[in-house]
Amino acid sequence: MKIDRHIGIITTLQQNKIVTAPYLAEKFEVSRRTINRDIEDICKAGIPIVTTQGANGGISIMEGFSLDTTVFTEQELTAIFSGLKSIDSVSDSDTAKQLAKKIGDSSITELAEHIEIDLSSFYKGDLTEKIEIIKSAIRDRKLIAFHYFYNKGEEDKVIEPYKIVFKWSDWYVFGYSTERNDFRMYKLRRLWNLSRCEEKYVTREIPEGKSKYGLHMTDDYFIEAIYEPSLKFKLVDEYGPSSFLIMDDGKLYTKWGFSSLDAAIQWLLQFGSKVKVISPIDLVEKIKDEIERMKNIYES
Repeated sequence: MKIDRHIGIITTLQQNKIVTAPYLAEKFEVSRRTINRDIEDICKAGIPIVTTQGANGGISIMEGFSLDTTVFTEQELTAIFSGLKSIDSVSDSDTAKQLAKKIGDSSITELAEHIEIDLSSFYKGDLTEKIEIIKSAIRDRKLIAFHYFYNKGEEDKVIEPYKIVFKWSDWYVFGYSTERNDFRMYKLRRLWNLSRCEEKYVTREIPEGKSKYGLHMTDDYFIEAIYEPSLKFKLVDEYGPSSFLIMDDGKLYTKWGFSSLDAAIQWLLQFGSKVKVISPIDLVEKIKDEIERMKNIYES
């Protein structure tokens, strides 16, 4: 596209200071006449391009003209390139490589190589396909249908897709459920048999509170517990090094908030005998009951 080539020319001039028309023609795989027209268009857009003749001549941006608000700096391009690489990890595209070719500045790509972000986790195969289907549905304003698994069971759903969200170390589709008359988040790992419907939908305005994902999830169920010292790495990993107090015997005291009683039980049971709940009493009793049920399963 012409606009992509214009941006590429401006970026090349910013990085190299002065270049020749043959160099630009070869770089962007067009004729010198096309490059000349591009330079005229860029000048009309308000960016002064200077052409000088002679052995050391070429095309450059007028000295003293600031491009800080017009094109990207090296730091900004590096950030963009790193971001595109991370998106490529969950798609079939090579946008990062395409950008690198247009930029033609090895220093930027070398800086970006220092950061490796893989957003695909362990299920890139089906994740990529799901993301592509949802992207196309959002673009064309088409409904999507899928089979969904959640804590209350499983069911078929049809929603209006609005956004693909990466949050809480996982991928979600954010959309409007006509069945629930509300905006909801659906985890892609729990979403199967996904298809794009032929039926279109009219775009709804997303309420401000709904776009702040997880705002409704409060950690107001507080629990006091004591963990064995061997679990320190796990507590640091989940909540940070200031999330517990080290007792005289080396054990770790915590007082954390959980979103629900069930969430607390799931978290605590994974540590077996290496954690003891102090309060609240109702949680202590529920954990005892759960342990008894587990015991009966293995004794039967």
